[in-house]
Amino acid sequence: MAVGCTTGSASAISGAVGRKCAALTAKAFPPRVPGIPAAGLAKGTVQDERAYFNKCVANGGRVK
Repeated sequence: MAVGCTTGSASAISGAVGRKCAALTAKAFPPRVPGIPAAGLAKGTVQDERAYFNKCVANGGRVK
């Protein structure tokens, strides 16, 4: 049996920050067809959406 150890700097975000950032991200990048996420985004790309969410989390739930 092998046991691995990771030395990354990943940390869990609080639930409140995650929910707030998810709501802000959904508002900034709405789906092309409401209720069908596979239809794509009306504005931007998935990479833009991910970067926006990560920036929001890094700023503690605030988007500038």
